[in-house]
Amino acid sequence: MTQAIAVTTETVNNSIVTEIVTEAAIAKPDDQLLWTSADLELMPDNGNRYEIINGELFVTRAPHWKHQTTCGNFYAKLKAWSDQTKLGYIAVGAGVIFGDQDDVIPDVVWVSKEKYEILIDQAGHLLGAPDLAIEVLSAGTENERRDREIKLKLYSSRGVLEYWIADWRARQIQIYRRDHGVLKLAMTLFESDTITSPLLPDFSCLISQIFE
Repeated sequence: MTQAIAVTTETVNNSIVTEIVTEAAIAKPDDQLLWTSADLELMPDNGNRYEIINGELFVTRAPHWKHQTTCGNFYAKLKAWSDQTKLGYIAVGAGVIFGDQDDVIPDVVWVSKEKYEILIDQAGHLLGAPDLAIEVLSAGTENERRDREIKLKLYSSRGVLEYWIADWRARQIQIYRRDHGVLKLAMTLFESDTITSPLLPDFSCLISQIFE
């Protein structure tokens, strides 16, 4: 995921939030304790990414070049496989709305064809869990905490079947898979390894190709 600033109602008076509110030309009511999807409609179209997790607002800025090329490589490999098998669809930066207070934009998602038909809305958002969510880490303690802890908990509780966390700096990928209803770390793959998945029959890709 790209660099983020977490914004809560307890911090609405700091300079960062004041700037965001000014750009959006909105003021958050004092008695509104949690951010909701409706608030996202009032955010400025300025190139930033706005997500809500458990009622907390995260503002993401322009990512590192390698972050984007890593996302692109995931997309290219999974798109080629999906086109061949016709089993599902892959997207970069797609909106996923789990609920009014959980509205996120994973770096990459893959969803089966059957689930896509059920979840996609007229605005092009998924109204539920994709089969696979992928986040590419950005530097910083808070950025890593969001992807490794906050989003892991969200995706686990909302029914995502697999969650891949890619670290292009360390050139490794952590694979979380659903086990007894919870996403658990199944393996950590390194540059010389090959990634496969029970969700993706016959799909395989060298980790080194993801980080090219």
